[in-house]
Amino acid sequence: MDSTRVTEHPTSFDRPPTGGDPADPRGALLRTPVPPRAPGAALPAQGRTGETPPTAGADSSGAFEHSQPGAEQAAEPDTHRPRPMSDGVPAQPGGAQTGAGTVPGAVPGSGTPAGAERRGATLEPDRRTGQPTTPGQPTPMRRDGDRLRFVGAATRRIARGMDLDEIVMGLCRATVPTFADAILVYLREPLPVGDERPTGPLVLRLRRTDRIPAERDTESGFTPAAQPEPSELDTVGSELCEVRPGSALAEVLRGVRPVFTDTPAARAALPDLLGDGRDFAVPDGRRAILAPLRGRRRVIGAALFLRGPERVAFEADDLLVAAQLATHSALGIDKAVLYGREAYIADELQRTMLPENLPRCTGVRLASRYLPAAETARVGGDWYDAIPLPGSRVALVVGDVMGHSMTSAAIMGQLRTTAQTLAGLDLPPQEVLHHLDEQAQHLGTDRMATCLYAVYDPVSHRITVANAGHPPPVLLHLGGHAEVLRVPAGAPIGVGGVDFEAVELDAPAGATLLLYTDGLVESRLRDVWTGIEQLRERLAATAQLTGPDHPPPLEALCDEVLDMLGPGDRDDDIALLAARFDGIAPSDVAYWFLEPEDAAPGRARRLARRALARWGMEDLTDSVELLVSEVVTNAVRYATKPVTLRLLRTDVLRCEVGDDVPQLPRLRQARATDEGGRGLYLVNRLARRWGATRLSTGKVVWFELNRG
Repeated sequence: MDSTRVTEHPTSFDRPPTGGDPADPRGALLRTPVPPRAPGAALPAQGRTGETPPTAGADSSGAFEHSQPGAEQAAEPDTHRPRPMSDGVPAQPGGAQTGAGTVPGAVPGSGTPAGAERRGATLEPDRRTGQPTTPGQPTPMRRDGDRLRFVGAATRRIARGMDLDEIVMGLCRATVPTFADAILVYLREPLPVGDERPTGPLVLRLRRTDRIPAERDTESGFTPAAQPEPSELDTVGSELCEVRPGSALAEVLRGVRPVFTDTPAARAALPDLLGDGRDFAVPDGRRAILAPLRGRRRVIGAALFLRGPERVAFEADDLLVAAQLATHSALGIDKAVLYGREAYIADELQRTMLPENLPRCTGVRLASRYLPAAETARVGGDWYDAIPLPGSRVALVVGDVMGHSMTSAAIMGQLRTTAQTLAGLDLPPQEVLHHLDEQAQHLGTDRMATCLYAVYDPVSHRITVANAGHPPPVLLHLGGHAEVLRVPAGAPIGVGGVDFEAVELDAPAGATLLLYTDGLVESRLRDVWTGIEQLRERLAATAQLTGPDHPPPLEALCDEVLDMLGPGDRDDDIALLAARFDGIAPSDVAYWFLEPEDAAPGRARRLARRALARWGMEDLTDSVELLVSEVVTNAVRYATKPVTLRLLRTDVLRCEVGDDVPQLPRLRQARATDEGGRGLYLVNRLARRWGATRLSTGKVVWFELNRG
């Protein structure tokens, strides 16, 4: 009876090869047909070295586990239907050696089974090793499997990068030392974005160059080569190169496919890429691959893979590996550049929607903070603003548009512009919110936002607050007591058909008002009222550090408030506006009513002179009398109700003249024959700054002078 011998070959693959038993932990079983044996002859024993060979596969019936039914009819193997063999079985030069010995029937000293020549088998050289092979002999497919695993691991590592630097670093870390001893990555300068056509010549800049690191990257499972000593590879690379049209480098880049640098075209392109005199550092032969990096539209760079002389040279299949790496890297770089441009546009949009600098207002100091929800999504709908108003007042605004998209940021910008326009009309806070609600309804049915609008008057030390569904502000008193202000909650902006209420509260000197958005006090782990209570306690604890007579610095106070968030990702973006109420002392304010008559300018000059004398500012008397006379004269000419005159002494001297005429004065150049029109010209030349603001009941014209 004929039978088939079973030979066990070890393999390093994780998956069982085709034709093997998946449950066999020892690896795949390669069945090799042997010549027929005489009936009754004993099978050769199989076993491990040093063990007594048991009877292979014998059971109680005398049958063999691995016997082939019908083998007695097939004296020779079927060459038309070969058996599947393992992809991972290495070649057995010099005989098919196993742990149990040599396979019977093989010719000693060769890999050819006995009888192969007698059967007329054709010996053809293997394309990887150059050794002759015969049908049925295992081939060295292990290197191809390692290439596939390496490409898979490398592309995953490249794909993990989000920005340009991460992608280029992923290419270098995945390549060195597993695939090459060194790599040079050149990228276009500047990199084109999307479909835009680059202008100017094609310039490549050396973006990154890596050699074998001290710690090996074995993520791909491929055993890297030994780290070489410092060699001429360290000198390879030029910072910048220009690709001239029609040059050898331009032709190689236009070809897109990776090439060995021993080809004439690549060898001629190296001096342009590396610089004159540096191409000698590239190893000879097939030890360097030049791979163009092509994005979606055009070539965006090149990668040069290098192997040292102590390592085996690149093979033809390595060109395919280089092509895969170059393609994945180029497409990733293309997407990273597009993503970077979109992130830049979103960041610029958000930045321009928020005030670049807070204004310097009389009687109040301001500080602000803005934190996006994440670095990768910097756009949001939170905003804050401080708007100077007539009469040295200031409007404090904070709002939050629903969402974290570009649309939310655009709506936020429109609402902020509307609030600034309404504040310029000096409307009451509740009227401002009412008009904002109408504007939000015009923008769309689902455009909703919360907003808190407050007006601080430093002369009366009062603050008027109106709320539209926003978290209430917190007032930190000078003694360290922090309280949550009781303001009407109101409905969010965009609901429509609701009324808004305003409440007037005391704003004592030295107190600090904190306006914020819900991202500061609300998260997945706490509700909004728990967060507000924690904020109040944090403000009170911070105030205790500076004592009862000294309020904490504004900038440090804002930082302390943000520290309550702790590490980790935020659920929402945060806008924070802090206002320290200094106020204006009653002794620094002079206020009068003047009847609209011809004697009003003369009376205004006398009143201003007395106030300056009381303040010890006699050196400004001449300038103040001249400017007050001009502004009051223009006011009483058209006014029908009493004119107001107010002088404020702060770091500057401010004069305000109000009347009931809404038309604003304009500066113009008077002709030589005109009798008037020169009053504002004098104000513009002598005053530090001046302006006119329309009120709901008229207007206010003001000017400021530097204190001597």
